[in-house]
Amino acid sequence: MNARRLHIVILSGVAMVTAQTAGAFDVLRAERNISSTAAGAMLPAVDGCPTGAPARPLHLSEAVERALCSNPKTREAWADVKAQAAAVGIARAAYLPTVSANWQGVRENSVVDIRNHPTLGTDYTSTVRSEGVSLNWLLFDFGGREAALRNANALLEAARATQDATLQDEFATVAKDYYAVQTAIGELDAEKDVEHMTRQSMVAAQARTDRGIAPVTDALQAQTQHEQAVFGLTKAESEAQAALGTLASDMNLDPAEPLEVPPVTEDARTDATFSEPVAQLIRDVQIEHPSVRAAQAQYAAALAKVSQTRAQGLPSISLVGKYSSDNQPESMGLGLPTYPATGHEAYIGVQVSIPLFEGFGRHYQIDQARAQAGRQQDAVDDARRKVALDVWTSYQALTGATRNAQNSAQLLDTAQQAWKAARHRYDAGVGNILELMNTQAALANAKQRRIQTLADWDNARVDLAAKLGRLDASDLAHDDNQGSP
Repeated sequence: MNARRLHIVILSGVAMVTAQTAGAFDVLRAERNISSTAAGAMLPAVDGCPTGAPARPLHLSEAVERALCSNPKTREAWADVKAQAAAVGIARAAYLPTVSANWQGVRENSVVDIRNHPTLGTDYTSTVRSEGVSLNWLLFDFGGREAALRNANALLEAARATQDATLQDEFATVAKDYYAVQTAIGELDAEKDVEHMTRQSMVAAQARTDRGIAPVTDALQAQTQHEQAVFGLTKAESEAQAALGTLASDMNLDPAEPLEVPPVTEDARTDATFSEPVAQLIRDVQIEHPSVRAAQAQYAAALAKVSQTRAQGLPSISLVGKYSSDNQPESMGLGLPTYPATGHEAYIGVQVSIPLFEGFGRHYQIDQARAQAGRQQDAVDDARRKVALDVWTSYQALTGATRNAQNSAQLLDTAQQAWKAARHRYDAGVGNILELMNTQAALANAKQRRIQTLADWDNARVDLAAKLGRLDASDLAHDDNQGSP
């Protein structure tokens, strides 16, 4: 192998190694800030994703980690970020030259028979090789590459913001479903208490009827209320299982996966968690919310697309070069023998490309890009309107849930005292079955309302935090430290 061929082989090897290195080590540094899991920056302390069976009991922090890491929606948003980061790398690569190498080897057999003149014919066989290296480097294109890079960077920012919004939504969804499980378990426990309470009343009423102290209607009414309690208990059991299956599905587990979730504690704190006025919250969210940032980035990308489309219709200047060599045999003329030969070709120069006529297509492409930019600008306004309404609605829901949580505690305490008094009066023979049944029903309703208001407060708090785009790992620590949301 001569020195020239060795040079070509080395260049080919360098090109292959460069391509492999770019894929493995991100030479253009386009993918350096991509998170290692689908949970993104929401849970930066997570080292990988939870695997295996869920812990018993399952805390909210683990449920959220599993959902953010494994849910198809979050993984799809993560894949979009990786794809758009690669698009940024493609846009940056447009500033670099392209170098390509080629090699060809053929076995050639040529036979020429000239009638009545055999001496003029030829018959030869040879192995012909050719190799070459070509260079193309775009030097100037009136800002086309710059606009393409701005477009790619803006779309990457939009993908990251969309991922943040997806994580916020999924965080809120799994938290609400976790609270729904706690509520269902709490209501199941309350229904068990009601069933036990009505069974005791039924036994007491039957005993008084057997002794002739009370009419048979007392026993029948008490039995009816107990049967209603059994009906409610059965319904609560099925609703608890349905809520557990929904939570398991959020974590990308089989709905039949056995889960153990702690119930709601009645002494959970239900104080306000947002001290800013609602007007300030709305102003902040119209700037900071991930969906607004995504819409703004999409608008910036659309503006860059207008510049890119316009530049593609303008001239471009490139540096071009080529070197090639071959061993094609040569002959001095027809009928003369061929002789081994080598040849080479080399050039370097500047190429100017000027689009002269594109059938007016470029004009309409620019108009299309402008219209799409206008549409994205409207999308920004719509995103701001939507997040403002969402924050207002969620803020009012949290305000009402906070007051109702406090009221439900007082209602439960009063209902418990009323039932104890009615039970004591009935056992002493001075009360009647209707009074006892009414206080039992009121107590059962108060217990259910207390559980529901606690769940409503938790849902409203998480919903407002999600609407503000403020959900993060600190919310998990707050909930786990309380023992329940």
